[in-house]
Amino acid sequence: MKTFSAILACIPLLASAEGPELWLHRNVKPLATDKLGPFVHTSDGNILAMDSKATFISSDEGRTWGEARPLAGAEEKGIEVSRERAMLRTKDGTIIAAFMNLSERNWTWKNDLHDAPGAILPTWVMRSEDDGKTWTHVQKLHEEWSGAVRDMIQTKDGRIVFTAMKMLNDPGRHAVLTYSSIDDGKTWKASNLIDLGGKGHHGGVTEPTLTELQDGRLWMLIRTNWGEFWSALSHDGGKFWRIIKPSGIRASAAPAMLRRAESGRLLLLWNREFPEGKDEFELTGGDGLWSETPVSNFRAELSLAWSDDEGKSWSEPVVVAHKNDGPADRISHRWLSYPYLFEIRPGEFWLTTMQGGLRATFREADFVE
Repeated sequence: MKTFSAILACIPLLASAEGPELWLHRNVKPLATDKLGPFVHTSDGNILAMDSKATFISSDEGRTWGEARPLAGAEEKGIEVSRERAMLRTKDGTIIAAFMNLSERNWTWKNDLHDAPGAILPTWVMRSEDDGKTWTHVQKLHEEWSGAVRDMIQTKDGRIVFTAMKMLNDPGRHAVLTYSSIDDGKTWKASNLIDLGGKGHHGGVTEPTLTELQDGRLWMLIRTNWGEFWSALSHDGGKFWRIIKPSGIRASAAPAMLRRAESGRLLLLWNREFPEGKDEFELTGGDGLWSETPVSNFRAELSLAWSDDEGKSWSEPVVVAHKNDGPADRISHRWLSYPYLFEIRPGEFWLTTMQGGLRATFREADFVE
């Protein structure tokens, strides 16, 4: 596989007086759209995007978008879709969206308790059989605070699985789970809860991404505060997660996006633990407020790697985008994280980020020999 030669192989894309400069790898190009993923294809080959209150259709690959279409069938339930969401078009043509409902959000964190008693940010799911014009089976799956809904897949046997979270108490920390459906998103069942301990409003395990392996097992990579993703495996389509252990993939405290390309390769987009070429970064947390252990929150570089052997080994990580240093008092302006991937056609991907506003496109062939 080709490797990243140097940060100088990138090209400057955007700079402003208010924030740091954004750079792209030479094989990554700016995307015409300003919409945030996830995206899905509609039945007629157009592209559907979603925001907090509406869906949008593009018939020219994101250059322009039609009028906002209210979430008919969900509006009366007071739905406000979070930016941390997952969306999928099933083999039967149904579009399914899973998300947190921001209109119910109630954050109650108390530093003296190291907990958030009664915090609420529910996980909801809904489905559409008419390319997002109307939504049915709009349902709340749990009431507890959900940090993010990040990923959704359909397995070879038709099961739909998406990742979710729950905040636990005494002390406050996060745990992860999945929901699965065998009737095209009409009904859902929760998996076992993965609770690995921790303390803090970003403590515990959070924001998984998942894929189906060729042998039928489901594989999940989970954000942690321990310098690497943890791995979880399910042998029954996400009903139970039984093999849970460190993955060996070093990472910042930020979520990844794991995807299987149409070619069959796995690709991984994530924020590595340290900047390219360095072996340290200032740690934060460790006080039981953010997290129980000190952790790297480095998010200024987004890296890409490929695997041809079902995640057993990976290509050398390539920095596909990064932001240079910005004002010290505005660290979040340097963040480039929470990636979404959309394979618009075989081997061609849209990459958007919830943090940092990246809108880019790249081709598999430009990174893989």
